[in-house]
Amino acid sequence: MSTAFINARLVDPASGLDTKGAVLVENGRILDLGSHLFAQGAPAEIETIDCNGHVLAPGLVDMRVFTGEPGDEHRETLASASDAAAAGGVTTIVVMPNTSPVIDDAAIVDFISRRARDTAGVHVAIMAALTKGLDGKEMTEFGLLTEAGAVAFTDGMRPVMNAQLLRRALTYSKLFDGLIVQHAEDPSLAAAGVMNEGELSTRLGLAGIPAEAETIIVERDLRLVELTGGRYHVSQVSCAETLDVIRQAKTEGLPVTCGVSADHVSLNETDIGEYRTFFKLSPPLRDEDDRQAILSGLADGTVDVVVSGHDPQDTDAKRRPFAEAAYGAVGLETLLAVMLERVHNEEMSLSDALACVTCKPADILGLEAGRMCAGAVADMVLIDLGKPWVVDADTLRSKSKNTAHEDRRFQGRAIRTIVSGETVFQA
Repeated sequence: MSTAFINARLVDPASGLDTKGAVLVENGRILDLGSHLFAQGAPAEIETIDCNGHVLAPGLVDMRVFTGEPGDEHRETLASASDAAAAGGVTTIVVMPNTSPVIDDAAIVDFISRRARDTAGVHVAIMAALTKGLDGKEMTEFGLLTEAGAVAFTDGMRPVMNAQLLRRALTYSKLFDGLIVQHAEDPSLAAAGVMNEGELSTRLGLAGIPAEAETIIVERDLRLVELTGGRYHVSQVSCAETLDVIRQAKTEGLPVTCGVSADHVSLNETDIGEYRTFFKLSPPLRDEDDRQAILSGLADGTVDVVVSGHDPQDTDAKRRPFAEAAYGAVGLETLLAVMLERVHNEEMSLSDALACVTCKPADILGLEAGRMCAGAVADMVLIDLGKPWVVDADTLRSKSKNTAHEDRRFQGRAIRTIVSGETVFQA
């Protein structure tokens, strides 16, 4: 069965395409697209879907998603994360290894892959653990994990502090063109900190985490990248100083990329307000100068990708005093809205905003995703740029409701999500 998506504004950041036209899908792949298609109407044997002039773009690729499966399914399952992703226009989620058991063995990678095929409506890629048990002491077997389908190696929320081990990991990963992903935060400097260190943390009486806790780790790691030549990615940058270090490394030609979370793009430390625990994140929300530096990093290409940092936590973990509450916020359903906010605020073009959540993460991970061209998998999102909506935590499809954007007003959202040619969400 062939399907034609007609009367659309086609936007493909990878090729620079931005034109009115149609997309023809057959057997889960894009057969053809452009303004030349169906100018006189589609043949009767082809199913047609009228896009009513809305933007049709590649489906989003979210490079940092935590789930509770296996082990903590009460927080999130692959199925519920998939539902949330589809509602947000995300067609590929990359899950982290921080599960129980940890994804540090080829058999567990295979289990997650099979479980995703059976229960998830979007594509699921897997980052395997960099060290066994995430304990930072012994490397996992990159070769077997790669054969099983792992797309990168990380300890998720835990930084790799052993410099010798990280050096070996960067060296070893080159055999498989592997990617090492680091959570940059020195635990000895972060200590008991729970938010950004500064005037606000002092006034709130909360222990702070200095920006240096992040920057020092990245500076050390980049020396190891220079030494080994291994590919390295900082999962979430939060402060201006770190961006300056990464910008210089890129100027020197080091194989370095970095991401920021949508929350750090749109929020700052003042949003914590009266100890609002849904804004307790790792890394913490920084001050407005740091947020503006992130926007500048997006504009000049220092920041490669934007992630949701989707980290579901149940009510018991969040409804506590700020210092005791768990870190994390859900974000799959608001990632696209945050990026569209940048467009409406004239901080980024639509193509550049979409590139950070489509082709760029796909290229970094080597995924067949994030593009809308002939022969590509038909993973697409139909976007109503002007649709106003309010984030209602109760209607989120995630099992957990800990969104940092509760009651926030956005303009623009996904109204249809297509995975391999099949509609998996429709507003």
